[in-house]
Amino acid sequence: MADAPRIVGIGGTLRPQSSTESAVADVLKFARDLGAETVLIGGGDLEMPFYSTLDTSRTPKAEALVDALRTADGVVIGSPGYHGGVSGLVKNALDYAEDLRDDARPYLDGRVVGLVASAAGDQAGMTTLGMLRDITHALRGIPTPYGCIFNAADRSPEAVAGRQKKLQLLAGQVVEVAKALKHAQA
Repeated sequence: MADAPRIVGIGGTLRPQSSTESAVADVLKFARDLGAETVLIGGGDLEMPFYSTLDTSRTPKAEALVDALRTADGVVIGSPGYHGGVSGLVKNALDYAEDLRDDARPYLDGRVVGLVASAAGDQAGMTTLGMLRDITHALRGIPTPYGCIFNAADRSPEAVAGRQKKLQLLAGQVVEVAKALKHAQA
């Protein structure tokens, strides 16, 4: 569909099927259910050289990330809470948004951004979500009102069901705002 918003999910760890990457994938699934076109750039796709302005050559993974961000109407970013902060893998990926600085829509300007933080406890999740919000603002993105935090260590059926509700709520906000922004920019 031509009017379908394009939502790009970024996040995870280098561990296959990490809880963070799974959560981002779930948000994208819910977004597809709402009519969005989605792309997942998971942990393995984020294994790139450290971002550098001194070397403008880019690996195929870095080019794919930048191209996906360039065409996105909305972005979902997920990070594990490593020592109360954003993982280096996710932060490095977001540093590549600097390649968009000279675009008509620089960085994440005019794009809605949904945020997911996973951790083994509440404190690390809260501080990670706060950092993701700060990074989103610095990149001129529009964070959704709701940011999803979940305890990855709690795999009880109640926790999993609650997590799915949170991720569905986040997907709804990303798709709704992405559609409104896309319509306003047309």
